[in-house]
Amino acid sequence: MLGRSALSRTGSFRPENLGQNAMVMIGNLCFTLFVIGVLIFTIIAATYEPEDPLFHPSTKITTFLTSTSNATFKSDNSVVKTGEDFMRPNETAIAAFINITDVQNPTPDSTECEGGVDQPIDCSDPDVFHLMMRAAIEVFRDIHFYRFGKPVRGSNESTCDMAWRFRPKEGKTASFYKDYRRFVISKSENCTLSVLGIGDYHTGVNARKKKRNQKPGFQKQEPAATLPVVGEVVNDSLPVVESEGSFSQGKYLVYIGGGDRCKSMNHYLWSFLCALGEAQYLNRTLIMDLSLCLSSIYTKSNRDEEGKDFRLYFDFEHLKESASVLDQAQFWSDWNKWQKKDGLNLHLVEDFRITPMKLAEVKDALIMRKFGSVEPDNYWYRVCEGETESVVQRPWHLIWKSKRLMDIVSGIASRLNWDFDSVHVVRGEKARNRELWPNLDTDTSPDALLSSLQEKIEDGRNLYIAANEPDTSFFDPLKDKYSTHFLDDYKDLWDEKSDWYSETTKLNNEAPVQFDGYMRISVDTEVFLRGKKQIETFNDLTSDCKDGINTCSTAAS
Repeated sequence: MLGRSALSRTGSFRPENLGQNAMVMIGNLCFTLFVIGVLIFTIIAATYEPEDPLFHPSTKITTFLTSTSNATFKSDNSVVKTGEDFMRPNETAIAAFINITDVQNPTPDSTECEGGVDQPIDCSDPDVFHLMMRAAIEVFRDIHFYRFGKPVRGSNESTCDMAWRFRPKEGKTASFYKDYRRFVISKSENCTLSVLGIGDYHTGVNARKKKRNQKPGFQKQEPAATLPVVGEVVNDSLPVVESEGSFSQGKYLVYIGGGDRCKSMNHYLWSFLCALGEAQYLNRTLIMDLSLCLSSIYTKSNRDEEGKDFRLYFDFEHLKESASVLDQAQFWSDWNKWQKKDGLNLHLVEDFRITPMKLAEVKDALIMRKFGSVEPDNYWYRVCEGETESVVQRPWHLIWKSKRLMDIVSGIASRLNWDFDSVHVVRGEKARNRELWPNLDTDTSPDALLSSLQEKIEDGRNLYIAANEPDTSFFDPLKDKYSTHFLDDYKDLWDEKSDWYSETTKLNNEAPVQFDGYMRISVDTEVFLRGKKQIETFNDLTSDCKDGINTCSTAAS
């Protein structure tokens, strides 16, 4: 007995207690393993950074883009994701919006009122400025204001125009917006000022462009400069080389030929960003062709259409300010003038398997990658495959959507006071193909939509319907419960009298620009994404898989 351990005398390890103790030990061990697993997962999640914002390896996207099988994606007519889609809003800047309590309440001075009732409204008067700011904050309750510009005279003696920078209160995108409106102001007998009315979106045209030497308006703090601002005057003029000396000292990269032309926008950007990424890796200026070929999947003619300007679809102003790029036509003009005179050499590369790393030591002024005629080996993005993938990163942050198109999006949302819900209804070819989508046609019928939406969206709400159904009267039954809105309800934002029409015509050498299929898809999708509640077809309305039968598990991978 004296040799027994003290523990044996406690009773804890008596035979009748062994089962209980074993269970306690197993429970503690399992909890310890669980805590360790959570810790490891947290560390991985916090430190993981995907190589590309598409969150897929290049090989998977390449396989999709080059597939020749009769896959359910017969054509890719979706809207491409661009840099601003992956940006996170600056929480500090977004929190610094202007409250009505930040704005002084104007008080009339009766001693100075005599004889002033019939005088024109002085838009530079601080009291007028404060009145207009307070009126805007009170009227537009679904947006946050970040900056007010100084008012300027409107169309007559009783109107003033004022611009402001804002975001929707429930905005999910990392963008600011600019609006400018016309205010009708009256003055009573005791000189009390009041706002009689505020015009529609972008009616305050005299306040659109900031005047030189104009004093700053009102803001709590300078918003983050790196975020897109939709609604500002766009300056997408072509960059030029200042002098022969500057041109001769430069280093350039150009891609020639290849099979990427007239492919989908997803394909185009995947290849273009490879070229731009290589140029940045080599510290060279990318020579780019601003003339695109729009794939037949986006055109009314169902044929590929050449001569589309890059600037109609993407923000060239942001690109040229953030990266070193030159227009191809301008470059070759300068090259032909100065190449022989200044002894500038060209280094030709005709094999995509020659990696950017092997070109890093090339001293010649111009590296030209020339692609052949055999697909898919003549696709530009092949340069960024293999070992290059881990070295050359696609600079997604440099590509933003066209601010002119996004201004149309802002115009539609503003007319709905940024207070609407949205539903994306996919029908068209997929609804007709019952073999791959057996339930889609029935699940997106008007009766089925009413049944599905009544559980998700309150009666009487503004409902924006983004759909590929050409006949919008198909959705007429929804009008009994909702105020329905469609893209074509806002044609005046791109018709012959619109800012978009006049600016794009000027950009296109005075030739009118068609609001094409890709633009329609882009605007329709972006308006949908600004709804307070967003109802998707394949997530919310039908049990069918987005890419066809039995693909739901792979679609998310």
